[in-house]
Parts: sequence; C-alpha cells; structure tokens
Amino acid sequence: MPRKRKNEKIKAEFFIWLISQRGTIYQADGRSNTINVGRHSLGTSIYQEAIEAVYELDRIKAVEHGLLDADELDSREKQSLPLLEGRQHYETDISSSLLTGGIRQSSQKRYKAVLDKFIKFCELEQISCWEQVDVKLLKRYAAFLESKDYAFRTIYFEVYTVKQIINWLIKEELLPNGKAIDLSLPKAQGTSTYCWKPKQVAVMVKYCRKNKALNWLGDIIICLACTGLRISELASLRWSDIDLEEGMLRLTDETMIKKKSKASKRTTKSGYNRSFPINSTLLEVFHKMPNRSGNVFRGPRGGQLKPDTVRLILIRDVIKPLAKKFPQSEDEIGFADGRPHSFRHYFCSTCANSGVPENMVMRWLGHRSSEMVQHYYHLHDEEAKQRMDTLRFIG
Repeated sequence: MPRKRKNEKIKAEFFIWLISQRGTIYQADGRSNTINVGRHSLGTSIYQEAIEAVYELDRIKAVEHGLLDADELDSREKQSLPLLEGRQHYETDISSSLLTGGIRQSSQKRYKAVLDKFIKFCELEQISCWEQVDVKLLKRYAAFLESKDYAFRTIYFEVYTVKQIINWLIKEELLPNGKAIDLSLPKAQGTSTYCWKPKQVAVMVKYCRKNKALNWLGDIIICLACTGLRISELASLRWSDIDLEEGMLRLTDETMIKKKSKASKRTTKSGYNRSFPINSTLLEVFHKMPNRSGNVFRGPRGGQLKPDTVRLILIRDVIKPLAKKFPQSEDEIGFADGRPHSFRHYFCSTCANSGVPENMVMRWLGHRSSEMVQHYYHLHDEEAKQRMDTLRFIG
C-alpha cells in the first residue's frame, strides 16, 4: 500500500486548503480561512485528481460566498483542461494506428515517461491544468531538471516534448491559440558519448580472442565496429539479412508487415529500410560461423542475445580489465566510459577520417539527417592532424 502523503497547504485562487487523507481518500479543509468554507471529501485516492478537485471546489465555494459570478464559473470550467485529461487525449492520439498518425511503442514510452516526470513537477508547483503551463513554468522545470543533474540533451528533450504536446492540444482546439509557448531552446553541441580509438578497438578484439569464453563478444565488437549498428539492431540481426555472396547486409523495418508473432517483428529506430556492403573483416567473421539459421549472434550460453547482456559483460569483462592500459583523468570522458553505442560513433569517426562521403555514411547508419555524423565530419582532432601531416602538397 502506498505511503500517505503529508498534509499539504494549497493556496488556490480564492481560499487556502489543507489537503490530507482520511484512509486513502483525499479531503480538503478550508476552515482556517477568514470565511469558513468547511471540510470536504475530494472523492479520490489519486493525488493529481485531488488537486484538480480542490481547485474546482475553490471556485464553487467562491460562487457560494459571492466572490465569483456563477456565469464566470461556467465559462472557466469550459475553458479549463486538467493535466490528466489533456494527457489522456494526447496519449490516445499517439497510440493510434501508424497508418493514421500514431507513433511507435518505443516513442510512446519515451513521451509517457516525460509526462510522468512533468506532471509530478506540476504537483510540486500546484499546477492542475494545461492553461497554467507557461514560459515561466517551463523555465522553472528546466532549472529543476538541471538541479537533479540531468544531462543537457535530456533537459532539452523533456522541455521540447512539453512544448510539442501544448502545440498538439492547441491544434486539436483543446487549448486556445494564445497558450502557445514562445521559448527558444538551443540544441546541445557535440556529443558526450565516448568514441573509441582504433588501437582501443584492436586491443579489445585481441583480448576477447585470447579468452575462449569471450570469443562470442569479440565477434560482436567486430560487427559493431564495422557496421555502426545499434546494439538492438545487432541483437535482432538474422542470417536472412545477410547475403554472403554479394557481401551485403539488409535491415528491413517490419512494422507494416503482417507476421505470425508480434515479438518476431523487427523495427528500426528511423522506420526506414537500409542496406550496405559488408566490410571484409566482418565478412571473414560471418564465413567462420557454423550456424547459418535464425539469429546471427547468440548470448554467451547460446540463447537469445540481449542488449543488456552485451553491455554488462563488455563493461565487466573487457573495459574494466583493460582500463589501466588507457588511463584518463577524473574529469574527462575516456576509455572506461565507453559503451556499446560508442562503436557506432567509432564507425562514423573512422568513415569520416577515411574520406567516405557524409551522405553515404548517413545512409549506412539509417539517418536522414544526423548531428552525430556532422560532429565527426567537422571534428579537427589529433587523428585528423596526423592525417594532414602525411599529405604532400608541394614537391
């Protein structure tokens, strides 16, 4: 059973209310006001619903005591959109069929997580309806997230998503046009994901090859480094995606394809199909694999490969033992901070430093546009300087 909240004072528009719980049901006590407006059950055990109910009660009591005209109360009730009601409208829309404008389940989960966090913040701010959400509130929300040590990109995504939801509510005529949020949000520059160095990748592969129990992980490292695949894409890679004769790898988004089992459907993050040639180093790995059916890669015990398994074992059995070979200062991102997604950055960096056209790399990675790709194509790092020194322009 959830723990009861402490009694809380809410200063509504007309009266001050003490919110408490009797059993599990919330009640509002307004007897401490100059005008005694009594104590009332709010008829719910859900906190956010109780907050919405107390604001409605506040207006009703204001009418009873002549502080608010009844016609104005009707007008306000028609204009008010409670946070939970607006959220329900939005989530119903995004969870509709993809054919009618709905979005993928993975994106739905991200947006729902944003709303969970934002509505909890609104509870702290005593905000109960979407009409109360304005620029000042979003600035306070951004400052609140920053105080909790959220990354810049996370804060950007959270605030931008709330703005996006408000625009949707306006488009659906659930909010008036005047409620649009005029707040510019600068995008983060660069990336906080560590990008492996060629020597580091080579050392990791060699380390896995020396340890029979890690041979499977060595194959995965080579595949990630040579393709830039996301770890979820690699985990779902099938032999039917690979043409060894042509040396091509094809990833198909199966969202719109009818299959016997939903669990067997593969989705790509971008929603697009893509294909690209297989690097000769990776081709050798594929040719040596004895099993040519089902999924290409399997877990350490031969079962289904899970992204979290790769991440945990990579950190525990490879990165930590090798960390002393690649020391870093406490305040810098280095080898020890690398993760499976770092191989995607490594692939992009290697392509950029080798002169592969930017638009070709974006196709290989499955991007229509990508800040990550642009980052490495505009980066002037030590490797780029070394490559410059090998060029002879005169004589």
